[in-house]
Amino acid sequence: MKRILLKSKIHRARVTDANLEYEGSVTLDESLMKAADIVPWEQVHIWDVTNGSRIVTYAIPGKAESGVVCINGAGAHKVRTGDIVIIATFSDYEDNQAVPHEPKRILVDAGNVIVGS
Repeated sequence: MKRILLKSKIHRARVTDANLEYEGSVTLDESLMKAADIVPWEQVHIWDVTNGSRIVTYAIPGKAESGVVCINGAGAHKVRTGDIVIIATFSDYEDNQAVPHEPKRILVDAGNVIVGS
């Protein structure tokens, strides 16, 4: 049997921009993507700690070390600049992988700089 487990998360990132005019997705600092093992076009869940909204979209890389977390397209109606969010990915794991599995957890400060994992 396969189980769906948390693969990685960026915990309590601050949204730096919300762009209604873009076609969709979330633009993430490429350094954060690498640290959280998120690849371009990968599905991500975004949970807004500030207002409780949740969206599912895909990630695209932004400039490394920029701290960018930009919600694009329709998601910009639900997540605003300045909101605190958790960005999560999931993957399928076989039972023998599930028990020892530890997701990557990336902790960031108010400028979206990595402060722990």
